[in-house]
Amino acid sequence: MAKVKIKFACTECGTEAPKWLGKCPGCGAWNTMVEEKETVVKTQGISTSIIGMKEKPVPIIQIDNGHEPRIETTLGELNRVLGGGVVPGSLILVGGDPGIGKSTLLLQTSHALASQQLTVLYISGEESVRQTRLRADRLGALTDKLYVLCETNMELINDAIESVKPDFLVIDSIQTVYDPNVQSAPGSVSQVRECTAHFMRVAKIKGIATVLVGHVTKEGAIAGPRMLEHMVDCVLYFEGERHHSYRLLRAVKNRFGSTNEIGIFEMGEGGLREVSNPSELFLSERPLGVSGSTVVASMEGTRPVLVELQALVATTNFPSPRRMSTGIDHNRLVLIIAVLEKRMGMFLQTQDAYLNVAGGIKLDEPAVDLAAAVSIASSFRDAPTRPFDVIFGEIGLTGEVRAVSRAEQRVREAQKLGFKRVIMPKKSLKGWNPPSGIQIIGVETVSEALSAAFE
Repeated sequence: MAKVKIKFACTECGTEAPKWLGKCPGCGAWNTMVEEKETVVKTQGISTSIIGMKEKPVPIIQIDNGHEPRIETTLGELNRVLGGGVVPGSLILVGGDPGIGKSTLLLQTSHALASQQLTVLYISGEESVRQTRLRADRLGALTDKLYVLCETNMELINDAIESVKPDFLVIDSIQTVYDPNVQSAPGSVSQVRECTAHFMRVAKIKGIATVLVGHVTKEGAIAGPRMLEHMVDCVLYFEGERHHSYRLLRAVKNRFGSTNEIGIFEMGEGGLREVSNPSELFLSERPLGVSGSTVVASMEGTRPVLVELQALVATTNFPSPRRMSTGIDHNRLVLIIAVLEKRMGMFLQTQDAYLNVAGGIKLDEPAVDLAAAVSIASSFRDAPTRPFDVIFGEIGLTGEVRAVSRAEQRVREAQKLGFKRVIMPKKSLKGWNPPSGIQIIGVETVSEALSAAFE
């Protein structure tokens, strides 16, 4: 006989507790613990219908090692993030803030695949089919191979999958889908977990590439249990500022490619347009001859990107100066300021320091240290650097400049955009020949870098 078990789960992060709590112990959110009923059925064993077909273990050397086939879309930036295209039978989870453009991106992707004579089923639980058609008219995404359904019942969605037999499936969003056999409301932890597990089995057994749209919490993480990110093959975050027209598609998990790639799109009236050269976009509004501004060559996956760093150092009237950073880790900023004070003799204890990555992009690699140090020193001295210099390198606590990876690609990107000089670690010059037409200055310490930047 089935036994009903009462538990409380957080709607933000999925943390479970045996009793109600005002504050979630997992994410710290208040009043997010809701009651859920879980039916526990005692069985003698696990049936093969739950785990799929019964298979025998085989030696790993007898398994076919053929490459996974990929379906390329017309969006090159999306192909780059996915590792070369959509893998049949893969399960992809896409998250992002409300109104950032998730549905627009997936509708354009669906049209691109349907134009290749692939059958696409777009299931929307938040919009009617008429609303989806209106957006498709605006995006120009009209084709007879694109099927649209407004449904949230998982059993009816299964019937539609059996009827259409799609090659590509979109569920927008997973929080709106519910299983009638689960006794909880749509969007609850149990419903999201069970529905995701069901679509994972459908994707693997039928070979349907499936994309799930997930809501995010106020902290920016995908809502629901963290187990969702472990179940899927790929987790993509669609990021961007409402005050900027471009969007960043970032992979934080990818079983079929790199997790460091980003795709850059620009939002317009006709939908999302891919940006093939992001460096020109981030440097389009860069002022020349202004103190505190430098250009850094950063690597986003396999792509070099030139970004402007802006620093502002101002005298403070408070005993404790402020240290604020946007786009760079705050602790990294504090470390760089400490190196400048100790090794370079800059008296920054009475100065507020602000560091910003222009354009809203986030840089998390240590190669931006040297450019950040030059920006801070430029603002502190009120002396601008040369407008056509590119700087990159990692800074150690003793003031040395350490080597970074892929220095050749960074230099060639700077040369392609017309920069005249590159200040970089001297140890990164080994093993390759610098291109002609651009001056390379190798430095070993922060002192040498500042001397070269302000000469």
